[in-house]
Amino acid sequence: MFALQRMGHEVWPLHTVTFATHTGYGPPTGTVVAPDTLREMTARLQELGVLARCRAVLTGYIGSAETGAAVLEAVRAVREINPGALWCCDPVMGDEGRGLFVDDAVARFFDDHAAEADILLPNRFELAWLADAPADTAADALAACRALTARGVGCVVATGLRETGTDGAARISTIAVGGDGAWRTTVPEIPLAGRPNGAGDLFAATFLGRRLHGDGTDTALARAAGALQGVIAATAAADAPELRLVDAQDEIVAPRTVPEIETLA
Repeated sequence: MFALQRMGHEVWPLHTVTFATHTGYGPPTGTVVAPDTLREMTARLQELGVLARCRAVLTGYIGSAETGAAVLEAVRAVREINPGALWCCDPVMGDEGRGLFVDDAVARFFDDHAAEADILLPNRFELAWLADAPADTAADALAACRALTARGVGCVVATGLRETGTDGAARISTIAVGGDGAWRTTVPEIPLAGRPNGAGDLFAATFLGRRLHGDGTDTALARAAGALQGVIAATAAADAPELRLVDAQDEIVAPRTVPEIETLA
């Protein structure tokens, strides 16, 4: 939400949970918002005419298939009023080293509905899961992205693709595949003392924000990657346990370093 607001977008947040901390700190303290409450909040926004002004819906962790159903209903309600509205979906299901960390019903929800997304932002694990194909190499990831666009996804952005360069240095690649082409950006991996949560959320919001500003897929990819790299660099410099969003907020709007875009055949 902060990233989109900092980029100048009005945001209407509907929280699916209210926790004291993210789950990276262990079992959370707080409450889960009931799916029917989400439906009621969406209906109230519709009564107030908000949905007609909504240009995109960004979704992340859903927690349960029932919550997913309420989220999808909200997406469809926005699209009914504004057919040009985008659904930007971060299919939070699992990660390398951790495997699937949601229940089977949530995984089935994404299997069943990911193709409805205009923008889908899986990490390597989620990409392989949804495409039912390997994503171990850059070539594999590209093929998996194309398999998902063939099923109907408007644009697939595969994030967090760790690679080792010819010089032996660790790098992070991001691949975007849409109807207008395929591209990759690569940045050096910045060592962090811990593993701050939220990098994928920040990238998703920044990429969507760029698209809403009119950037093409390739430009949005490069600028979002540059923004995330700038925030991570600030986090590493401060040796902080969480992303330094406030300190590095200017990177979100105008990253000082934008990686080169490689066009993929």
